[in-house]
Amino acid sequence: MWKEGKKIYVQSKIKEAADSSSYVALRSASPKPSAKATGLRSDLIFEEIGHSIKQVGSQLATKVNAVFQWDITSNGKVVVQWTLDLKTGSGEIYRGASCSPADTIFILSDHDFMDLVLGKIKPQRALFVGRLKVKGNIMLGQKLVMILKDHVKL
Repeated sequence: MWKEGKKIYVQSKIKEAADSSSYVALRSASPKPSAKATGLRSDLIFEEIGHSIKQVGSQLATKVNAVFQWDITSNGKVVVQWTLDLKTGSGEIYRGASCSPADTIFILSDHDFMDLVLGKIKPQRALFVGRLKVKGNIMLGQKLVMILKDHVKL
């Protein structure tokens, strides 16, 4: 066993394996509160994205090959984080910070997130007026908008 950064590696022997570079990613399984428990409307949107990812995630993962994280705020403090991992085989979305470094992190309030999703404000406008903050590769964010429009029906 050894540690590199935030990751802990455990070496084990397996009788049958597909190849020598196989690995298992483990993360803590914390219970996911429902959208009603947190009171955030954005949780419902992320759950719907999750349903779509189950259907077309592998296609999106090959096209995008990136990890996105949303930090949803209330009164200036992060209240929930969501991660869309389109680097793994079939893609996944989960509540919490990204297990691997996120390529792009979006920081915005629950209200502003809903305005973006409902089309009341364009992403570029939200960015310029300070309602949306982006860390990392902003160009991947533009790619994400196009892909979600094509594959996620909200």
